[in-house]
Amino acid sequence: MTGMTAAHSPASAADRPRLGLRERKKIKTREAIRAATYALVEEQGYDATTIDQIADRAEVSPSTVFRYFPTKEDIVLTDEYDPFILEEIRQRPAEEPWADTIRHVLRRAVRLAVDEDQRILQLRTHLMVQVPAVRSRMMESMSVTGHMLCQAIGERTGRDPESLEVRVYAMSLIGGLMETSMYWAEHGQRDDFESLVDRTLNVLEHGLPTEKP
Repeated sequence: MTGMTAAHSPASAADRPRLGLRERKKIKTREAIRAATYALVEEQGYDATTIDQIADRAEVSPSTVFRYFPTKEDIVLTDEYDPFILEEIRQRPAEEPWADTIRHVLRRAVRLAVDEDQRILQLRTHLMVQVPAVRSRMMESMSVTGHMLCQAIGERTGRDPESLEVRVYAMSLIGGLMETSMYWAEHGQRDDFESLVDRTLNVLEHGLPTEKP
């Protein structure tokens, strides 16, 4: 989810199939790399944090870091919320209006992100605003997330996922969520993030309000 894209799945353990030893080791390594990165960034800043330092703190080789994350920015941005959101969309009742589906799913994703580690969510959105490389990488990743969302919308609504309407809606939603994350960070992260996401969905559903705030 844009602004929230954790090395562990937000779904509960009961909701996930039992993983094999190899997959559990991969998840553990990803978690170690991400935890090391965030700790170093908090200690010395993003630009001063190097891949070699991350590897040393995570007790892995630099090549292992790159095997899991192509760039340092990907360590900050990559998470499991996109697949979680897509799966949640697929599980909603078929007769439910699309606007209600996406609002329900995003509210749940935001609550999970805040409940699991609000400190990390705040740090990530802060880096999106303060570090051009992180923001640029986020923009690059939007097309991948957009394609996945188009597929989910197509499955949910019966529309062609490659149609102009679906693609425009999907990218509008992703762009809106990115701007919501940046707005939150730019304003000191004082606002309730879930309320901001609701406001974003209101704009996408109803258009720009005619009344001035």
